[in-house]
Amino acid sequence: MSRRAAVLGHPISHSKSPALHSAAYAKLGVDIHYTAIDVTVERLPAFMDSLRGQDAWCGLSVTMPLKSAMVKEVDDVRGAGAHLGVINTVVFEHDGGQVRRVGYNTDVAGIVEAVKYAGVVAAPHAAILGGGGTSAAAVAAAKELGASHVDVFVRDAGRAGDAQAAAAAVGITLAIRPLADAAAAVAGTDLVISTFPPRAADSLAEELAALPGTGAGVLLDVAYDPWPSRLAEVWHGHGGAVVPGLEMLMYQAAEQIRRFSGCDVDAAVIDVMCDSVGLPRRVF
Repeated sequence: MSRRAAVLGHPISHSKSPALHSAAYAKLGVDIHYTAIDVTVERLPAFMDSLRGQDAWCGLSVTMPLKSAMVKEVDDVRGAGAHLGVINTVVFEHDGGQVRRVGYNTDVAGIVEAVKYAGVVAAPHAAILGGGGTSAAAVAAAKELGASHVDVFVRDAGRAGDAQAAAAAVGITLAIRPLADAAAAVAGTDLVISTFPPRAADSLAEELAALPGTGAGVLLDVAYDPWPSRLAEVWHGHGGAVVPGLEMLMYQAAEQIRRFSGCDVDAAVIDVMCDSVGLPRRVF
């Protein structure tokens, strides 16, 4: 029987997840049909209810703005998601005729692997742009990469709860700072992770462009459409290294594919995933 999986979010038409997953399943020789489905936060409970009794489902990828809301729709949360309170992955576990929906967060591994592949061994000083669901994974990833403190720059301090909860969970200090201070503050930072949606950081990019080049560090911009983002262009122009959001997407998808298919994702699978979205093949 063909199994089903999908990426959920709003908007979702730009998603590269179907290309990544479909390429991997074809290489692995497993019959999983993976699609993109537009679901808002308001419609999420009804959508999840509609899947009950549909045994073909094996997994869901979860993107903005559903990562926090999905926690209420699963039976269990494991791994990093359990202490972050934010998930981007749902696995349908079939056991004796019962189906359990188990949530995970593979964004943390996606960020860490993408930054490490870019050559970052450690990042004692990290900054995060944005305070939504992805910022929680960014905080946890910064901790894994050696940071003991992160600055989180947001437009509205009242919407940084995910990042604050994540910092408390992983044991890292955090300061919430206004986005207006970000340009000057992040210019010399070891690692900057932008979790803003596409084009949301354009005004910040123009502020950075007006500053002299200061030997910028590494920027991971999770937004990948359009690419390069204006922020990535300016950062690169200031001499900094840029990690495309597609790198993070690919590495977090590899973790999802392992869980959805039960198969190992080796270098050959990673290569076809890279080919599917135009990333260079890995050099291991």
